[in-house]
Amino acid sequence: MTDNHTSAEMVGERLREVILRGELQPGEKLHQNRLAEQLGVSRTPLRTALAALADSGLVVYESNCGYRVREFSPEQIRGAFIVRAELEALACTLAAPNMTDAFAQQLFDFVAEGDRLLAGGQLLEDNHAPYREMNVSFHKLIQTIAGNPWIADFVARLHNVPLTSDRIILWEHWKIIHRSHDDHRRIAEALSHGNGMRAGAIMREHVLFAMDYLLSQLNSQSEGALRIVPARANTQNRKTSKRKP
Repeated sequence: MTDNHTSAEMVGERLREVILRGELQPGEKLHQNRLAEQLGVSRTPLRTALAALADSGLVVYESNCGYRVREFSPEQIRGAFIVRAELEALACTLAAPNMTDAFAQQLFDFVAEGDRLLAGGQLLEDNHAPYREMNVSFHKLIQTIAGNPWIADFVARLHNVPLTSDRIILWEHWKIIHRSHDDHRRIAEALSHGNGMRAGAIMREHVLFAMDYLLSQLNSQSEGALRIVPARANTQNRKTSKRKP
């Protein structure tokens, strides 16, 4: 592998993360000079990286206009979320018989990390990146334990629909992010007891709840709804919504 190829792959991954985190919005034009400066790279690997991202469907190229972040309709976003929910629920079902004490401990370690980051009733801006990494790692670990690489492969492809990515923290209200993290706890508990059906049901609800919240934000056209924002506690939002135990 050449240095140029390696550099282009690294640039592509960095740019992909920026898009999936919502720092570049759907439909936004990608100015190569500005991006090269922001990423601290030359335009040669950047052009190669953009072409690769276009092949993956994350960006689109238009003659005389250049590259822009691909836009997805609410129907496309809903469809991607539904498939992701079923795949991640299946991952839980398959992971249950493969659980070991070590795997269970890893899952609970991620839950404990989330508890630490959310301590004090808020997710501080400085903790966005650590929380996002914890969230991604939690989901990836379950897919690994499932032992079917096709699940992880297809879930990764669905993350090319930026708003369905588990790398984005969208929640403006404390009860939303608190509920999401509580789902992680309940999934870990179910898997630690070998109950894949229950873990899968919680995971499906977990993903679809995020879908419903996101689409409601899109429908209301709330300013900043697609950007990463701090989720803070307040007197109106301290309680999580009621669910079946």
